[in-house]
This record gives sequence, C-alpha cells and structure tokens, in this order.
Amino acid sequence: MSSIPFHEIPTPCFLLDEKLLKKNLELIADVAQKSGAKIILALKGFSMYSTFHLVKKYVPGTTASSLNEARLGAYEFGGEVHAYNVAYLENEFDEMMQHCGHITFNSLAQWEKFKTKIEKNPKKISCAIRINPEYSEVETELYNPCIPGSRLGVTANHFDKILPEGIEGLHMHNLCEKDSYALERTWLEIEKKFGFLLSQISWFNMGGGHLMTKEGYNHAHLIDFIKSIYIKYPNIKEIILEPGSAFGWRTGYLVSKVLDIVESGGKEVAILDSSISAHMPDCIEMPYTPQIIGAEIADNSTFSYKMGGLTCLAGDHVGPYSFPKKLTEGDIIVFEDMMHYTMVKTTTFNGVNLPNIAIWKENNSYQLVKSFGYDEYKARL
Repeated sequence: MSSIPFHEIPTPCFLLDEKLLKKNLELIADVAQKSGAKIILALKGFSMYSTFHLVKKYVPGTTASSLNEARLGAYEFGGEVHAYNVAYLENEFDEMMQHCGHITFNSLAQWEKFKTKIEKNPKKISCAIRINPEYSEVETELYNPCIPGSRLGVTANHFDKILPEGIEGLHMHNLCEKDSYALERTWLEIEKKFGFLLSQISWFNMGGGHLMTKEGYNHAHLIDFIKSIYIKYPNIKEIILEPGSAFGWRTGYLVSKVLDIVESGGKEVAILDSSISAHMPDCIEMPYTPQIIGAEIADNSTFSYKMGGLTCLAGDHVGPYSFPKKLTEGDIIVFEDMMHYTMVKTTTFNGVNLPNIAIWKENNSYQLVKSFGYDEYKARL
C-alpha cells in the first residue's frame, strides 16, 4: 500500500512515484548488464521527459516512432536515438537523420526510397528492415501487429536470399506486455522463416513488449536466452530491446475526485473530475479495467459503483467497483498503474482539461510538473 497522502494531491493528477520508477530502472539496467543486450526507452510508451534526468543514468538512449519523438529523445534525453516509422515523410527525413544513429524501415520500398540520402549523409547511420514473423501471442487484435493483412513489417517471402546492400540489422516487434517465453517462441518462428538472413546482420532489434518489471517475470530465462543468441550467431554484435511499458509499469497513479453520485436503473455511478475516454483511453480501446486503491473490481457489495467521466460520451465510464463503504462527493479515487501508455494517449475531447502531471519525490515531497488549461485545449485545434 502506498504511503502517499492522496487526499492532499490536487486533482485530477497523473502522479509518478519516483521511488518506484527508480526500482524499475535498476532492474532494467541489471538485465542489460547481465545479458549483454542494449535496452533503450520506447517513447511511445513512456515519454515523461521530466524524469529523463533519472532514466538516462540507467539506459543509453531512446527509440522514436515519429520525428517529434526523435526530437524529444535528442533534446530532452540525449544519448542514442533509434527510429522506426511506419513510413517516413520526405520533408522530415533529413532532420530524422540528424537525430538518429539507427533507422529501421517498414518496407523494402521505403529503404529504396531513402537509401541514397543515407549513403550520402556524412554521419554513419545503421539501417534495418522490420520483419513480420506472422506469429504473435497478443490476444487483442488492435494491438497484434501480425494479423493477416498487417501493414507492419516485411514477410519472409518478400526477401531475396541476400539482404539489400546497406542493411545491417533486422527489427521485429510482435509482443505486448509479454514474458521471455513468448519472446523465445517468437524467435523460433523467426529462425524458421528468416534464418537465411540471420547470418548476414550485425544487430537485431527485438522491439518492445518485454514486461520485465512485472512481478513473476523470469529474468534469468531472458538473460540466458539473449546470451544463447550471441553464441549461436557470432556475427550479431548487438541485440536491442526497446520496452516502453516496463519502464513505467506500476510506477504511478491517476488521482481523481468524486464530484457527484447519480443513480440509474438501480445502479450508482460516481462522476469524477477526470475522464475514462479522454484520460484513460486504453480502458476502452484494449479494453481493460484498472485497479482502484481500496476497491475491488466487482459488483458484489452494497456499495458498488461505476466510475463515470466528465465528457458527454455515453461510454465514458469503467467498472463496476465494490467499495467497503458508501462513496460521497469529495472522496478521492486513485487508479493504479497509470504511467505507461496513458499520458501519451490523452485528449481534450469536450474541452475537458488534461490532468496535472506531478512527481512524488523520494524525499516525500510533491512536485507539480505541469498543469493544463484553455491554452493547451486551443493549441490542439
């Protein structure tokens, strides 16, 4: 149970616990050191740059899925910047090359389009092609990059026996909050389909989705698995992992306040000063139901409520949850595990303000990073 005095936190607020983030970083750095893998931060999953002064003590760089993420990595993090974009824009590619040392292309056609720029650039940029192993254990189709007809990566039948000249690496990404055994099973599929290319590369990027900071993750298995690849393929000098969720996993909260209680059809709904659809869209997209401190995800008590958001979207709610006592206006509701893939997806639909962003420091002090108002809403329109 957290010792943070949530009732003192101005709501709504994304609140990161610095101590928990540091714990994750120490684990990630330990896995990298013991395995020989390079682990970098995927900004699409965790881009809270107010923490980068701490994060960069543990990992050497970031990976970007757009020019703006590459800029954030270069300007706010420093170190290495890797990039994979589904397609690169011609008017942005010169700047992308300025920031990045590794660039992965989603198709052979994209490589052909930009390879002359790469070759003429005085900076050495190492390039790769993303492959599609046509195998994934991701259950939710929205997050599965290997479904039939996927636009993500190149299937084995499109490659010649020899990699295009200038390509030094391969890149895969077919995991989503998975363990090392799912990674190993993926690798077996890659060896079956792309084994003829593995002896031709100097690096392999295993993408993200490696949830190594989740309780129960077998770190020893991951370390031994990565070591085994280095042994089997001595030409591969660098294995790269780029998780996002693992960095922010269970490091913070969305702190909200009850504004009203409404009853409909015999069910009660707590109206919050935040929004599920605008501030926690994965609850609707995934979908999933986040934990609330002090409540149970169930409808089995006298005090059961749905959590309702501020927007006029009819589906802006989550739950039900069962509480040990009756909720009243002014009660604090604390959603758990809200740091990864949450802040990066928020919207200002209906003109609803974004939650504050803040850090609960290791010395038990509150640091407000940013608050939002009309200017941010207007700027997005």
